[in-house]
Amino acid sequence: MQFSSRSPERYIPQVTLFFLGTVYLGLGLVMLALSIAALVLHERALGFGVGAILGIGLGVVFRRAGDGRGEPSRAEALLSVAVLWLMAPLLGAFPYWLSGKMAFLDGLLEATAGFTTSGVSALSDFTSFGYVLLLYRSLSQWLGGVGILVLLASVLTILGVAGRQLFMTENAGLRRESLSPRLRSAARNIMLVYGSLTVLAAVCYGLAGVPWFEAVSTALSTLSTGGFSPNPHSFQTYSPLAQWFGTLFMFLGGASFLLLYRLFFHGDRKLLGELEFRVYTIIILLAGFSLTLFLYTHPTAAVQYSFAEALRQAFFSVTSLATTTGFVSANYSTWAPGAQAILLAMMFAGGCAGSSTGGIKIIRWLVIGALARRELLRTIHPQAIVTLRIGSKAISEDVMRSVAAFITLYVGLLAISTLVISLLENNFVLGFTAAAQAIGNGGQALGAGSYASFHPLSKIILMIQMWAGRIELVPVFLLLTPELWKRLRG
Repeated sequence: MQFSSRSPERYIPQVTLFFLGTVYLGLGLVMLALSIAALVLHERALGFGVGAILGIGLGVVFRRAGDGRGEPSRAEALLSVAVLWLMAPLLGAFPYWLSGKMAFLDGLLEATAGFTTSGVSALSDFTSFGYVLLLYRSLSQWLGGVGILVLLASVLTILGVAGRQLFMTENAGLRRESLSPRLRSAARNIMLVYGSLTVLAAVCYGLAGVPWFEAVSTALSTLSTGGFSPNPHSFQTYSPLAQWFGTLFMFLGGASFLLLYRLFFHGDRKLLGELEFRVYTIIILLAGFSLTLFLYTHPTAAVQYSFAEALRQAFFSVTSLATTTGFVSANYSTWAPGAQAILLAMMFAGGCAGSSTGGIKIIRWLVIGALARRELLRTIHPQAIVTLRIGSKAISEDVMRSVAAFITLYVGLLAISTLVISLLENNFVLGFTAAAQAIGNGGQALGAGSYASFHPLSKIILMIQMWAGRIELVPVFLLLTPELWKRLRG
């Protein structure tokens, strides 16, 4: 179908409609299955039923209006990713609203957090959710982690080479040489390791004493580094062994899934030699041991750990925040300010490119470090030509500019959001940590419980941040530029 030059629909590319229709159709089928499960368990199925009808109905309409056979331009690929992550939560909010008895805005916040793998939550009464709704909550994070786009790339042969651009756009910073020549093969490899580790995590949690339903739900939120838990206390009531398992699988969730596939299924140890992975590991180790010593040597009136307890709490918390997962094993507000400062720093670390983590990611910090080193050398030797390198690999000026633009946008959005939320909530620490966690797709703000009591405008700002952070900021800001719409219109 071709849109006329005067149709307002010309701004929505056919590949975007097809892509959105496929996602809606898939989510509708998932909700249909969950609605049946809710009826069998005598739980509220209305929200899933309405979501299934809307998802399947709109999915069919969008797919028929769209066309996935062509090669999208870069502008169309960017718009497709932005629209996907904006529209999926709108459909995903219906179960929370109609079956979970949440206000629609709170349900939309919960759904946005789910599909963007953020640990932000407006849920205050866990008893108001049945088993199926709690499972859906974790499943949305599993799908949001790498599931939706990788599943599309692996099963929708109709997209052809279009899938490569869509996949690369979502995983900004994922090195092109990391992908096999056939994108669908690479996507299947990612899903194999992603699914296998999820099953393994569920089994380990169950064997460590976590109730099996909670073990499965928590595993879905672990490998996706999402942080939703069916337990209102997260990991705080689980056994020490379960917490160590959580630390391990969160750490693996922060590594490149393609390199994990090569390591686990082919014995290729390239992952262990990757500079980004080594730096990621070193950061976790240094921060973990530093926090261990601080917790052990700085007890408070509320908390006094043995060395073994301090070690476990420190590594769990550092890994959770660095990978933007957001699980908690302790009440951080009872820790000394120095310990909280270490946790605050971990909010900005990030995981590896090609992982399910949000935030800035290690590779960008390495590029910034290389740029800083080059400029320092130029200060001493103004005429010198210094090539940007990360390890033995040269970095192009295009990559440098892209990273610099990302950091600038990240800091700018964080600053503006912090200011507005701090004013609305009359609390700077809450405003800053809520903004930092949302844009980094992390967990709850320090000292915050449910976000249900937040000002409605604060919730809207947090949703925009989670959306922008999930799609790496750039597509969001490009939507505000006339040049993008001129390209789409042309």
